Amino acid sequence: MIAAAAWVDTHCHLDAAEFDADRRSVAAAARAAGVATLVVPSVARDNFQAVAQLCRDTPGCVPAYGIHPLFVDRADDGDLPALREFLVANPAVAVGEIGLDFYQQPCDQVRQEHFFSEQLMIARDLHLPVLLHVRRAVDAVLKQLRRVPVAGGIAHAFNGSRVQAEQFIAMGFKLGFGGAMTHPRATRIRDLAATLPPESIVLETDAPDIPPAWLERGRNDPAQLPRIAAVMAELRGVSVEDLRRATTANAVAVLPAIVPPHEGG
Repeated sequence: MIAAAAWVDTHCHLDAAEFDADRRSVAAAARAAGVATLVVPSVARDNFQAVAQLCRDTPGCVPAYGIHPLFVDRADDGDLPALREFLVANPAVAVGEIGLDFYQQPCDQVRQEHFFSEQLMIARDLHLPVLLHVRRAVDAVLKQLRRVPVAGGIAHAFNGSRVQAEQFIAMGFKLGFGGAMTHPRATRIRDLAATLPPESIVLETDAPDIPPAWLERGRNDPAQLPRIAAVMAELRGVSVEDLRRATTANAVAVLPAIVPPHEGG
């Protein structure tokens, strides 16, 4: 049984330097707010161990390991077999954060696509879902997923079209929504958050990034998740508790290695 107050933050960089001064209190505040599970993805080989140690030391934190597209310029091909070996030796809920980011220019799209494709093959071989970074590259990500099918996953911080959303859903993916949805001017994201099928959505903070509207440009943190959820519940016209149950069930379904929190703790 999943506890009535339990939320799952499907994307939280609790290992980031922004939390160095108060990481334990940030994690404790999240637990106090009812956020029982934090999925902590790595971004490069040099922080695999840090994420692993954080998740061993911090109740409710579960790791994912991968090489982020914005970090491939400092990676080399030896990082790919190292990732595979690390995943074999260290339990993880997903391969991530991986994907494509064509927003920041100039960028080496060929190199990004090479690392993305190789990491999809690792995920496929290990039967793991993936946490996708998709920024100004939705169609390119979908093309790679058609070429290398994987066991589903989450399209993090989704900001594509409805047609693209439906393509991800058809491939077994959930779509992640967080702070961007709380900004009134984010009309496309808010429309998707309001109208996509309830079984297709999960919640995230991407802390310390993508702060919700009430934090302006301040540091985001995982304790914001229930308030972010309240915005989605209002957009969808459902109760916060119904949304909690749906999104937590969705997170566990797409990331089955998450250990569901039990009644009473």
